[in-house]
This record gives sequence, C-alpha cells and structure tokens, in this order.
Amino acid sequence: MSKGIFRNRFSIIWLVTVLFLAVSVLTRIALLISTPAPRITAGQFTGLFFIGLLYDLSVAAFVIIPFVLQLWLQNDVVYRKSMAPFVCLFFTGLLVLLLFTNLIPKDYSPEVYRALVWYIAIRFAIYLILVFIPYRFRLYWRTSVLFAGLTLVVFLMLLNAVSEWFFWQEFYSRYNFIAVDYLVYTTEVLGNISESYPVTAIITTLVILSLLIVVLFRRPLRNSVQLPLPFAKRSLLAIGLLLAPLLLYYALQEQWRHFSRNEYANSLAGNGLYEFATAFNQNELDFYKFYQTLPDVTAFKVLRQQLQVPNSHFVSNDPYSIERDITYAEPERKLNVVLISVESLSADFMRAFGGTKNITPYLDSLAQQSLLFTQLYSSGTRTVRGLEALSLSIPPTPGQSIVKRPHNAHLFSLGSVLRSKGYTTQYLYGGYSYFDNMKTFFGGNGYTVIDRSAIPKGQAHYQNIWGVADEDLFTLALHVLDNNSAAGKPFFAHIMTVSNHRPFTYPAGRIDISPSLQIREGAVKYTDYAINKFLQEARHKKWFDSTLFVIVADHCAGSAGSVELPVTGYHIPMLIYAPKWLPPQQVNMLTAQIDVAPTILGLLKLRYRSKFFGLDVLNMPAEKQRAFISTYQGLGYLRNGQLVIQSPVRKVSEYVPDLVTGNATAVPLNDTLTTEAIAYYQSISWLLKHKKQSE
Repeated sequence: MSKGIFRNRFSIIWLVTVLFLAVSVLTRIALLISTPAPRITAGQFTGLFFIGLLYDLSVAAFVIIPFVLQLWLQNDVVYRKSMAPFVCLFFTGLLVLLLFTNLIPKDYSPEVYRALVWYIAIRFAIYLILVFIPYRFRLYWRTSVLFAGLTLVVFLMLLNAVSEWFFWQEFYSRYNFIAVDYLVYTTEVLGNISESYPVTAIITTLVILSLLIVVLFRRPLRNSVQLPLPFAKRSLLAIGLLLAPLLLYYALQEQWRHFSRNEYANSLAGNGLYEFATAFNQNELDFYKFYQTLPDVTAFKVLRQQLQVPNSHFVSNDPYSIERDITYAEPERKLNVVLISVESLSADFMRAFGGTKNITPYLDSLAQQSLLFTQLYSSGTRTVRGLEALSLSIPPTPGQSIVKRPHNAHLFSLGSVLRSKGYTTQYLYGGYSYFDNMKTFFGGNGYTVIDRSAIPKGQAHYQNIWGVADEDLFTLALHVLDNNSAAGKPFFAHIMTVSNHRPFTYPAGRIDISPSLQIREGAVKYTDYAINKFLQEARHKKWFDSTLFVIVADHCAGSAGSVELPVTGYHIPMLIYAPKWLPPQQVNMLTAQIDVAPTILGLLKLRYRSKFFGLDVLNMPAEKQRAFISTYQGLGYLRNGQLVIQSPVRKVSEYVPDLVTGNATAVPLNDTLTTEAIAYYQSISWLLKHKKQSE
C-alpha cells in the first residue's frame, strides 16, 4: 500500500474508489447467493459483473468528489511553519470582508445569510486556533479531518450494503421508487425498521468495522496529508476527476443493465445507489413487475366496458384503444372556464361536510348557489397528483405523478380538448412554476404558464417561500382574464393557490385569525377570503356571465389514519358556479377527481374525441360510480361501499371502509371488483408505457 498510486497526495481518493468497488462487488455476490433459484447462465453471470462494474465506477466517481475538492483546494502553505499565521489571518480577513460586503442580502434569503455567518464564524475559529498551535498539531488536525471523513464514507458504504441486502430480501430488486417512497414516509419507515431489525447492534458493528478498515489503511491517508503536490499538477488531476462524474452521467444509460431476459441478472447488474437516483429522477414504479396483473387484452376489455356510457361511442375495434366520441343532444356552449384548484382543502373544513370551525364562510355560502359535489375523492395526497387528475383525467400510477416524470409532454388533456375548440389555455400559479416541475409539464402540454414572476416587484401584498398571497395571485388572474376577454376567444384558466400551506402565513387585517399564529385554520380562512374577493371583483367583468367557475381541492390537508388508505383523507369538495347557467344543486354521486375534466366538458356540451378515463358524472349511469385513491405504492379502487387496494409485491386486499371515521374492515376479495381495479390501473400503465396517451 506504500507504493504506486497509494503514495501521493491523492492516495486517499484511490483508496476510497477501491473500497467502494470492493464493497459493491461483494454486495452483488451476496445478493446473488441469497437469490432462490436465480437460473443465471454463464453469459448472464459474466454480463452482470461486467456491466455492474460500469455502474459501480460511475457512483464511485461521485463519492470521491468531497475528497477531490478537499485535497485540491487545501492550501499547503497553511501547514508550513513560518507562513501559517499570516495565511490564516489573510483568509480570516477575506471571509470577514465578504460577510460585510452584503453579497447575499439579508432580506432576500435570511436562511442563506445565517448559514454564511455560521460558516465564517467556524472558519474564523479554526484559523485562529491554527495560528497559535504548533506545526505538528496542525498536521494532526488535517489528518483527523480526513480520518473522520473517510470513516464516515466507509460507514455509509457498509450501511448501504446492509440496506441493499434487506431490500433485496423483501423485493428481490435493487432500489426503486419504493426506496424513494421511504424518504416521504420517514416516521413510518423508521418505526418499521426499528421494530423489525436489531438496529443498534447493526449500527454498532458497522461503526467498529469502519474504524478497523480506516486504521488498517491509514498509510494512504497519512500520505494525502504529508506528501506535497504542486497546485498546477493537482489542479489538472482534480479537474479530470471532477469531469468524470459529469461525463459518466450523460454517457451511462440505465437501460444498459436490461441486457437479458432474466430479471434477477438485470437487477444484479445495477448498482443500488445508481438505481435509487434513477428512480428518484424517473419517479415511477413498474406496475407489471410489482403488482398483480391480468392478460392485457382482458384488462382493456374490462376497461372498455366500464367506460361505455350512453353518450359515448368507441371509434375503433382495436382492443387496446379507449378512444371514443363524446356527444350531447344539446348545442355546444363556448363558456369560459376558470378552474381554481385550492391547496389542501379537506371537505370537512366546510359546514356542508360537518365542519364546525367557520373557516370557509364564503365557500359555505357559495355552496348554496352552486353545483356542490358531496362525494368527491382526490386521487392522491400531493398537489402534483391532484394536478395530474384534473388535467389528464387518468387514474394514479405507482410512483410519482406524471407531472414530475420526464417525457410528459403532448399528453391528452383537458387543455388539449379545449384548445381544439378554439380556447386559450393557461396555468396560473402563485409560486415559481419550476417547483414540482409545473412549468415543464403544463408548458409541454400547450398551456401558457404564468407565475409569480409576472407580478411587478413591489405589487405583492405578501409573499413567503411558497409564493405570493392568494389575493395577489387572483389580482394577476383578473388582469390575465381581462386580456383574454379582449382577445375575443373563449379561455380556460387553471389557477393553483398556495396560501394554505405551512408556514400558514398571509397578509394581516384580512380575517379574524392573526397570521402570527401560523395555524392552518387561518390559512384556510384567508384562502376563502381571497376567493370571495376574486369572485366579487369578477362580477363586474363583462366576461363573468359567460364563465364557469370550478373550485376544487387538489388534495386533503392530511391523509393519516390507522389503515393504509383512509377514505376520509381523500374526501374533498367541489363547487361549480355559473349563476346564469347552473341552478343550485347537490350532486351526491360517488365522484373521482379524474371525473372533473369530462364533467366540465359535459356542462359545456362539447362534442369531442376522448382518451379520458374519467366520466361526466352528470350524465353517468349510477352503476358506473367509482373513485380512485392512492399513495405512492397503494392503489385504491372504491366502489359499491368496497375498497380494493393493490400494493407491492402483487398484494391485493379488500375492505369495507367507514366513510365517516376512515376506519376499514377487511373482507374476502370480490373477484369482479378486483378485476375492475386491476384493469383500470394496468391499462393506464400500459398506455403510458407504450406512449398511447398523447393528444
């Protein structure tokens, strides 16, 4: 270990690389040995290790980045006897100077400013100590820093290997979106791990093992501290090492590991950390691999039966097509549509659904003048899942919403139908639309995206990390809608509010709950106030009488419960208000969030060709009622008072849910209901996989 690549300034980098490759290869061998009847051929065996080495090297290139930066930028002069005090004082003065030049204004980002202050304070303390301690101890300090860093990295390598082992034992797969999902439900996952495994013993063993490995290979570490290397030479080497992960990121493809028909071999060829990053980026879980399935032709046959309603006609005998012509006897009416999706508006906030806190006084009043949907259920528990359901009218697919996945442009949507009818289509958001990939999704699907950046500086009454106050968003919306009306075309504007979101802050003096309390009740009541203000101002616009206002939640404020999918955590309100066109009425049909788009089009009596999975609730036979609710993994199908839940790996269960408490009682599977549930989710997975859901 004292010769060759391990006897130079960058020796610790080569050591980390070798250790990472060794741990990765040993993990791959352990997973292979633990796989029951893998039936891997000699060619597959060679392929999985050769391809696996490529992925291991790509991850190693990222792991070494902190060490590359440390060894490249660490100034050798600091460790020379004579120059140390002067250099330390110089850097201290430079950092203090940067602090007081206001490079990061306090009012722009207080968090970043505070972080910078702490960073400078710590650096100042370190340099001050270095000035007054002997040269030998300064070397000890640098050695200790690298020793601690190397120990931490080795521990994380081993911890990841153990985690991959346990994950493989349960799913026989490398990390996928299930692992990403664990980051979302941290409390539940950590609780499950602590109850399932001897965590303390495992962590203790890994810490001891990490220390032993670092002590065993201490000489390369010492070489990285003591052996000099001119700045020019180490810069060339460091830049090359830093370019490597960038090149590998673009050159290496995830699909390379799918080199055989043996899924065990394909999965073993991957690297767990690489697959985790890929799953995080792609945000999806393969339905066919992790859920119970039907023959595709059977799934589509069942789906076509469910989508067949009196005012629709399938345009093709293709068994894998759901395209159908939707017709109405009445003439089309080109009303404008303003769809307001309200952040985290649970049904039970409103008096109409049992709310007692009087936090939606305006919506409660408006409900008596509107179509009020009393049995509407959201598709999921995140804004992006609500946006997906409202715009695409498709059931939720496992993993992340389509909104956050790559290659999500040119999909069949509510916007594409209305554009085909001559509408201007827009998406307005109170925050920055890059958040949650909204700009890319809506922009790629033909909407004009308008966000807080369209509000001139100084004209917003209030803003926080999420965006401007809802009243400012609605002021912007009124301006946009006025311009739309002046253009002489019908318009569709989807407006997404932000105020009902932690930290629950809003302008003072609007409602009787002080924003200083920072409670959800105040945020809900403020949003109610802002919607009231918007509609009162809209009444004076010439486009008001020819506009359909749709107010619907994106999801509930919370979805926790003692069961996997508590239905009460998905119950949301919807009001459709157009006093000149719609008499007040309660709609008590069981409604899915994916039914909102076709129901809006039904109120407009538009004739169009549909690929929607949703149905027009106001023209739907009673026996077609159903709803879809989900988490990232659990896929629920609610119908006839029964709830079917599909989950990995190929698990299906059925319950009778209590629509009041959210509790559920397990019951034997109903074959017909189970088949319907699988058919819906499998069919949308097939259509997306084969790129058949485009406009």
